[in-house]
Amino acid sequence: MPNASARPDESSQGGLRGHFAEVIKSLFKSATAKLKGSARRAFMAETVRNLGVGGQTVAERELGWNRGTIRKGMHELAAGIECVDAFCLRGRKRSDKRLPNLLDDIRDIVDPGAQVDATLRTPRLYSKLTARQVRAQLIEQKHYRDEDLPKRRTISTILNYLGYRLRKVKKTNR
Repeated sequence: MPNASARPDESSQGGLRGHFAEVIKSLFKSATAKLKGSARRAFMAETVRNLGVGGQTVAERELGWNRGTIRKGMHELAAGIECVDAFCLRGRKRSDKRLPNLLDDIRDIVDPGAQVDATLRTPRLYSKLTARQVRAQLIEQKHYRDEDLPKRRTISTILNYLGYRLRKVKKTNR
């Protein structure tokens, strides 16, 4: 049993190696969480390249990195170019972009019953129509489909954007 004294050292080193590996993993995860965009992809690609063959698989399994992101970073690294993220092109299009006549149609409906501020201090227009009523009239008068139109809250935001405020229309004294 001459190796019996060597075993505790190996197991303590194995424990140290396991702990060291966990510390390294947490550092890599922390670094990728702090980086954004192309800097993050470049870091991931350099790390995977240093891991060698099978590095992408190891990074995916051990670090939880997305293989698509790693591949994009590897491509950027190899080509020497930076892929631009088009965040502004994502998501749902604004209702006035999807329906180009919407703002004009809302004005056509609201303008006849709108009044200017009685004090003439602000350029605001006051309307007695609610956003729900405007939406219903867009469907009835302008022949929009219910599923194409934005919801009531968005119509309310558009009315505010156009300068209309909901208030009882004041009667004039004659």
